Amino acid sequence: MSLVSDQVRHLDAYLDRLPVLSEASFEDTASQSGSGDDIGLHHNLAVAEVFSSPRLDKLLRIVRSLSTLSTSNALLTTQRIKSLLSQSGIPDAVVSVQEDDLPGPPFRDADSFDPSLGPDDGKLRASYETEIEWLLVGKATVQLYGVILKTFLDNIIPLSEGIWYWDDVLSSYTYSSLYTVQTSPIRFFAWSREVYSTSASRMRSLSVRESPAEFVDSTTLGLSRQWSRFYGIVRDSIRERSFANVQRKILSPVAYCRTEARRKQAQLKQLREIAASGLGILVDEGLQFAYDIEHPNLEDQFDLKGIVERSIALMDMVLKEASEPDVNIHDFEDKVFNGVQEDPDLSVQLDDVAANRPILLARRLIRIINRTLPEHLNAMKYHVQENGRPSPLVRYWLPVTVGLLSSSTVLRILVKRRADIVEWLTDFGVTVRDFWFNWIVEPTHKVIRTIRHDEASEIAILSRDSLKADRESLERMVVDFALDKPHFATDGSPLTEAHVAEIRAKVAEGDVTPVLRAYEKDLRNPFVGAIRGDLVRALLIQVQKTKVDLEVAMTGIDSLLKSQELVFGFVGLTPGLFVSFAIMRYLRDVAFGRSAERQSEKASRAVRIFRNVDRVLTEARPNENNVLSYKDHGLLLCELHVLRNLASKVMPRDVEREFLEDLDDLANMRGIQVQARALERIRWAYARWLK
Repeated sequence: MSLVSDQVRHLDAYLDRLPVLSEASFEDTASQSGSGDDIGLHHNLAVAEVFSSPRLDKLLRIVRSLSTLSTSNALLTTQRIKSLLSQSGIPDAVVSVQEDDLPGPPFRDADSFDPSLGPDDGKLRASYETEIEWLLVGKATVQLYGVILKTFLDNIIPLSEGIWYWDDVLSSYTYSSLYTVQTSPIRFFAWSREVYSTSASRMRSLSVRESPAEFVDSTTLGLSRQWSRFYGIVRDSIRERSFANVQRKILSPVAYCRTEARRKQAQLKQLREIAASGLGILVDEGLQFAYDIEHPNLEDQFDLKGIVERSIALMDMVLKEASEPDVNIHDFEDKVFNGVQEDPDLSVQLDDVAANRPILLARRLIRIINRTLPEHLNAMKYHVQENGRPSPLVRYWLPVTVGLLSSSTVLRILVKRRADIVEWLTDFGVTVRDFWFNWIVEPTHKVIRTIRHDEASEIAILSRDSLKADRESLERMVVDFALDKPHFATDGSPLTEAHVAEIRAKVAEGDVTPVLRAYEKDLRNPFVGAIRGDLVRALLIQVQKTKVDLEVAMTGIDSLLKSQELVFGFVGLTPGLFVSFAIMRYLRDVAFGRSAERQSEKASRAVRIFRNVDRVLTEARPNENNVLSYKDHGLLLCELHVLRNLASKVMPRDVEREFLEDLDDLANMRGIQVQARALERIRWAYARWLK
């Protein structure tokens, strides 16, 4: 409600800056009381006496309560406005016919009368009290003006929702068929009531026309004759209703419901245009002060009184005339302005005492709060119920009925398969628990142990000392073979310690040349070598060599796995996390709806609203001042009001603040060209969130 709140704060700030009495009033009073130094002294005493009245203090407290600075919310409720007006005592004051009718000083409250004051001081206090009353009535008018603007804007939402609903119904034959099924009980009930009323009226007419003898004969004929007569009357009534509703016989039920939907949508659109025109009249013509807010003067004060009177009459007439959907826009505007022009309560129509004007205006404000505004709200509510979206009972009676009728069957199936259902639930719970612990908790613990370099968590293909033992065994085999067959290791000289150390070093590097030499020699005579044993021995040593080579390769692979242990830990954790995330996202979408789709729908709706705004600005016929008409301005404000409600659901908070500023520029009446440029700026600046 930024538009209404800003407007109310703006008007209230102007009233706070407006001087209540001019300095000339005090100077005139002082000049009538004396001369010289006594003038200034008497002037100061008069000022002190004016502000010492209990009634004035009470009025000033009420004025402060009516200010926008008294609460965080700029708008007060109607009951609060009414209560403050009643507390002031202004509506209950006695209206005088002439100024001389009141004896002594013209005080309307016993607290205001002070016998110690002279006639001039009494007139000064009375004048000040009257101006305070005007200020109080003006602030109450500003608050009620804001409430009425808020009411018109709030009424736009159900009207717009109804229009959107009928758009959906008319946009698809499936939706039209669904609407036909939903409203079929209402149509059947209305048709049955018409047939019953027609049959009952015919039965009463026959009973009146029958003579006493015929009545006795009819009673002797028995109940069967009477029932046959009743059924005949009902059958004739049904036939007549069928002939009367020729359109229903020509059109299919779906086509007839689509025609009804178009009619209701047209009613809502017409009512929306009238409400928009009333809103435009209130915004453009209500409480429009020709003032300088920085330097208000007493002339503005006198202008304020006439503007407040006319604005109250304008609010009253708009509320009375803005709830009829069958009125033309031009006729509605003419009725409103003619009603304000000929209003019997305006000061231009009355030869009344000036001090009585706050009393009459306060009473009219209370009358608007008590009667006019509630009647307008009730009328708008009635039209929305008649032409708007059907009630939830109408829309959901079919699934509710199906659910109730099938509830016994479903309950019987559940009871019959109770054991299976319990087993399914148990297995499901066990599966969920095992999945959580085996694929989420345990892999997470492994990753944590890997990060902490826990030795128990290290990946190992071979035992830690397996390669060392096999390598030492190979060294001993080769050395023993070289010692037994030194001619394969050297040129025939006996082996020394240096030769043995050299052989050990070569075996560590994978060189078993002595064994290979013996193996090559024995292969020339394999049977002799096999019998002698050297060939088998060399072959077994090579088997040990192959085992050592394999373990070396496995050790390399083991080292590689250890270097990537954290990666493998996360790889093992990823499937569980992925499945858990997918399940949680699915449950969130089921529980809270598909937010992405709803976000897209809201953005699409915002785009359609901007399309309506562009259409209003394009098709508008500006007046001589190059500004929109009342209806176009009201329609623009209505669309922007709906758009403001969508802004918080489509955009981030920081972007929303700038978006609302641009909407304020679009709503200001500074010319169609300026508004068109503001609309173009909104299009390119916020296109990211309006796709």
